[in-house]
Amino acid sequence: MNSMNQLLVVERALRLATRAHEGQKRKDVDLPYIIHPVAVALIVAQYGFSETVIAAALCHDVLEDTEVTEDELRDELGDDVATIVKLLSYDEGISWEEQRKRYVEVVRAAPIEVKAVSTADKIHNARSLIATYAERGPTAWSLFTRPKHIKLWFEEEMVKMLRETWQHPMIEEYARLVEQMQSLDQ
Repeated sequence: MNSMNQLLVVERALRLATRAHEGQKRKDVDLPYIIHPVAVALIVAQYGFSETVIAAALCHDVLEDTEVTEDELRDELGDDVATIVKLLSYDEGISWEEQRKRYVEVVRAAPIEVKAVSTADKIHNARSLIATYAERGPTAWSLFTRPKHIKLWFEEEMVKMLRETWQHPMIEEYARLVEQMQSLDQ
């Protein structure tokens, strides 16, 4: 893919994500949801990942949180972006705990591009939780569907799996954030 087409995929992804997440809000702050995928995309861009990975980061939640279908995503952004996003999407037909166990194993077996978007997503979510905790205190934990110890179990499993399967500075940033989250009172 030439550089013009690569830049276009990022713009197309931003347009799709903005349209798909229109009207949605982040659960930790009363801001438009699109801030989260943009932040995830900025993290992967900061670490020098390709435009394909940046585009996938922008759209990483569209299959599980919006009406966008996999076919629409594939038609708009291509096979590579759609495959990354599909691998990062939870299976809504199973319990929260089973979703997370399956997610860890999917990311474990996935290519680096998937690991990069997943890790950037976890970094931004952790940063957001820590910032919300600074503003609201322990009530920040009530924004989640599971209590602190279960949420942290998932984060710890992700850090462990990433350390076993990939060497990248994002992992240690994520691990430091998980340590910070562990120190927050419930």
